[in-house]
Amino acid sequence: MAEDSARTPSRILMTADCVGGIWDYALTLSAELGRRGTEVHLAVIGEPAEDQREAAAQVPGLTVHARDFMLEWMPDAGSDVFLSGQWLLELEHEVRPELVHVNGYAHAALPFRVPVLAVGHSCVLSWFEAVKGEDAPEAYDAYAEAAARGLAGADMVVTPTHAMMRALERHHGHIRRARVVPNGRDAEAFVPGAKAEIVLAAGRVWDEAKNFAALNAAAPGVCWPIVVAGDRRHPDGSEAKLANLSCLGRVPTPELRGWYSRAGIFCLPARYEPFGLAALEAALSGCALVLGDIPSLRELWHDAALFVRPDDHEGLKRTLNALAADPARRADLASLARIRAKRFNAAAMAEGYLAAYADLLSQPRQILAAE
Repeated sequence: MAEDSARTPSRILMTADCVGGIWDYALTLSAELGRRGTEVHLAVIGEPAEDQREAAAQVPGLTVHARDFMLEWMPDAGSDVFLSGQWLLELEHEVRPELVHVNGYAHAALPFRVPVLAVGHSCVLSWFEAVKGEDAPEAYDAYAEAAARGLAGADMVVTPTHAMMRALERHHGHIRRARVVPNGRDAEAFVPGAKAEIVLAAGRVWDEAKNFAALNAAAPGVCWPIVVAGDRRHPDGSEAKLANLSCLGRVPTPELRGWYSRAGIFCLPARYEPFGLAALEAALSGCALVLGDIPSLRELWHDAALFVRPDDHEGLKRTLNALAADPARRADLASLARIRAKRFNAAAMAEGYLAAYADLLSQPRQILAAE
């Protein structure tokens, strides 16, 4: 343990975006690392909202650098990926970190001077497989090639679940140094309250992977109202329309905690969800969980939630109604979920990453990315 502590980096450069759960993950991890003596420079690709900047300002020792580039998974992002990569190399020269932590793929192949850890939070190819039941179209060939280069160029690859690691290897080939570190949240930030007869869902409404269309189909037959918190507007400008649900739009984290606290049931009927921070936050808030029956969510919540196949709209309706009618069952499930959720805490996540960092810093880079 003393040996690992001696190799704890004093400064790292971490990438993030502000579109989905990676933002909350990055702030949570940065706060925990800061408490342990690691200064984090967060390179944000995209333009954080005002409430996101305010949240980042509350993290001691965190320095945020932001540039509004397209993200690597967006169509026709090639030139922006190149330009954001040049920016990251400039930041490395300016910040002089001991390690680079990339929350993505393409930038892990950059010729950084220090070890590179890449974290696989999601993947376009596995998204298409799970959501569309088909291969990603040719428009994503460049993304696939860049992701494969990044995974090969990284000194270590981390995923939040074993299911996500298997997906990466299936689509991009064998990963040389792999480690699973579950995501975590600060349990004290999520408090169960007096529960109301509400089914809550949370996530990017426009993302078909969340499968809120299933909730929309089931909603007319569900005895409780269904409320969805999340951005309806796709980055391409289109907007998801779910007429049978009460859509709140994007909700700042403090307000969302209030919804978690009040909701009796949390539902995420996902087709694809490599981890699911929203389910974790709901569980910490005392919600009974109804989740999509997919490998990653089974891995995390196998005996602490109810599961419904993503295409089974009738089954989803029956499950929600049965749970709404059974307060004792709801309380039991909520208790089981909260106990399980406390395993996925912020401190455990930070310790997992510090162990990975120590491993990387204990030996020289095995691979230097090509120019």
